[in-house]
Amino acid sequence: MAGWGWITWSLIVIALIGAVGFAAYRFALSNNAVALLDGADRLLRNGDGEIRQVAAVRYGTDAAQKLEMFVPAGASALAPLPVIVFIHGGGWHSGDPHDYRFMARALAPHGYAVVLAGYRLYPHVRYPAMLEDGASALRWVADHAAALGGDPGRVVLMGHSAGAYNAAMLTLDRRWLAHERLSADAIKGTVGLAGPYDFYPFDTESSKKSFGRAANPEETQPVVYARGDAPPMLLVHGTADTTVRPRNSVELARTLTRAGAPTHAVLLKDVTHEGAIMLFARPFSRDSRVLDAVLPFLAKVTASPPVQAHGG
Repeated sequence: MAGWGWITWSLIVIALIGAVGFAAYRFALSNNAVALLDGADRLLRNGDGEIRQVAAVRYGTDAAQKLEMFVPAGASALAPLPVIVFIHGGGWHSGDPHDYRFMARALAPHGYAVVLAGYRLYPHVRYPAMLEDGASALRWVADHAAALGGDPGRVVLMGHSAGAYNAAMLTLDRRWLAHERLSADAIKGTVGLAGPYDFYPFDTESSKKSFGRAANPEETQPVVYARGDAPPMLLVHGTADTTVRPRNSVELARTLTRAGAPTHAVLLKDVTHEGAIMLFARPFSRDSRVLDAVLPFLAKVTASPPVQAHGG
């Protein structure tokens, strides 16, 4: 009986601690604070060195409105790092940022804070919910990245497939950032991997389901918003992609160039739709073509401005 009593009291204490912790989390979330979820603030081992997960948060009330943030082990808040916000693919109906930690493992050791951002998916929502969520995730980065070792003044968007669409729209169509009171120059550059940018009329199940009820379906396309003052964009596509045809990247690059923002698509021979993202992960990353295209672009758009000398 004494043993059972001890166990019972232990369970009661654990339950009370859990209830207090959950209440504290809800309070933090309601006050737009950094709310750490289970698994945050821990080391992940990596072939290129260790990275630290510094946040696992919800930026909204829906379970899919979540993100994770990683920095290189040993990163210091005194030397804030440029932030890469990666948006996963999945046809706007599947995917979870947790499944893309290999992107943090691939990029953080090169000196970046990496945020893996989730968003609400079909059938729970349709366009433009994925863009509203992307802007909300960027609002969270603007508010909290500095406290976790990131530089909110040097943010780059990156996405694969459906996530590349989200990233392109957030970059080109000013209204989404404006909705979160973010300036148009909050994004220093964007990397699109195998993205759909010019796919109307809708001819796939995923595009019909997520975009088919849009009031003005033509206005859902990134090519419509190409502008001369757009942030630099790197559009990477595999020539063997039969899911999202390379013409999407080629056409957006042409449209941006005509608008006054010279852009060209980087076409990788024999790379498939899945390959454009798999080449970030071991052992596939032995083929370094994607990283060889992405890393110089990231370094260029996140370079700190030179310090101006005074006097003379």
